[in-house]
Amino acid sequence: MSDLDSPNGPASTGRSAVQRAALAVGAVFLLLGVLGFVPGVTRNLWSMSLVGHRSGALLFGMFQVSILLNVVHLAFGVAGVWLARTMSGAHHYLLLGGAFYLVLFVYGMIVSQGSEANFVPVNPADDILHLCLGIAMVLLGATLSRRVLITSGRLI
Repeated sequence: MSDLDSPNGPASTGRSAVQRAALAVGAVFLLLGVLGFVPGVTRNLWSMSLVGHRSGALLFGMFQVSILLNVVHLAFGVAGVWLARTMSGAHHYLLLGGAFYLVLFVYGMIVSQGSEANFVPVNPADDILHLCLGIAMVLLGATLSRRVLITSGRLI
């Protein structure tokens, strides 16, 4: 069995770089999902709505959050931790998750902040964060997986 056949990546390091990156991203999303419900970390927690732009809750006093968005962060975090078990899963989590955040950035730029279509909710701070997350995740997924491909000569 080669190192790439192992679900944990190369035997010498336990987890590959792409797996560690996906695990870290997943853990951050889990943390954000939990912090979105913590008073003090989330300002105006009492005004959090289930969905939509009318939610007055602000994570770190800056990023508009709703119950739905916090649950999505938790689910996205669980997916990252789960998919980080294999190199292929980690690779796809970072690339597809990054693409999702880039689409969310475009959505945030197009939809009016006060519109009913702003169900996520997104504000200008969220838009910048989504752009940065999307770029970072795609770059991590592409570059860290590329290293594996170059050194192993195999496709993931």
